[in-house]
Amino acid sequence: MSNPAAAAYARVATTTASARDIEAQTLLKAANKLQEAINSADPRSEQTRQALLYNRKLWTIFLSEAMREGNPQPLEIRQKIANIGVFVLTQTAALQISPQFDHFQPLIDINRNIAAGLSGRA
Repeated sequence: MSNPAAAAYARVATTTASARDIEAQTLLKAANKLQEAINSADPRSEQTRQALLYNRKLWTIFLSEAMREGNPQPLEIRQKIANIGVFVLTQTAALQISPQFDHFQPLIDINRNIAAGLSGRA
C-alpha cells in the first residue's frame, strides 16, 4: 500500500475489526497465497515455500489456541478445530517436503470455508 490514506485505513480497519474478522481475513490471506503459488506454476519456488510456511504458522496458532486450557470455546468446538488443524498441518508439512499443486486445493478450500463461516457468509 503506497497510498498513505489507504495505509491509514488499513490500520484503523485492523484495530476496529473483531477477532473473528481478523481470523477470517488471515485465513483468506493464506488461501490467496496458496492460490498464487499454484498460479506461479513452479512448485519449488520461493513463493510456494513462503505460502506453505504462512499456512503452517497460521494453523499452528489456531491449533495452539484450541488446545489452550483457558480457551472459552466449548470443548466440542475446540476438538473440531484441533482435528482440522492436525489435518492441515500434516498436509502442509507433506507439501513442504514434496510440493504438488494438485494437493493444494483442499487447504485452500478449508481456509476459505472457515473464513466464510467466521464472517457469516457460510
